[in-house]
Amino acid sequence: MNVRYAKRLLKSYTAAPEEVRRAFDKQVQLLLANLRHPSLHAKKYDEARDVWQARINRDWRFYFKISDDTYEIVGMKPHPG
Repeated sequence: MNVRYAKRLLKSYTAAPEEVRRAFDKQVQLLLANLRHPSLHAKKYDEARDVWQARINRDWRFYFKISDDTYEIVGMKPHPG
C-alpha cells in the first residue's frame, strides 16, 4: 500500500503538538503494514463518503480513504470524549 496526504491533513499535522506528530507518524507506518493492527482501532467512520477513522493516541484520531492501493489521509483532529 501507498500513502498520500491531503493538504488539509498537512495543515493539521503542522499545528498538532510534537508528541501527536510522532505518534501519527508511527500509526501511519502501522496502517501501511496492517489495516487491522490493534492499536489503530480502524473503523469505517462515514459510510456515505467512504471515510475511515483510526487512532493516533487516546485523544487524537486521523481520517482516511482507501482507493486501490493507496491510503489517502484526509485529516486529523482531537477526539472528543
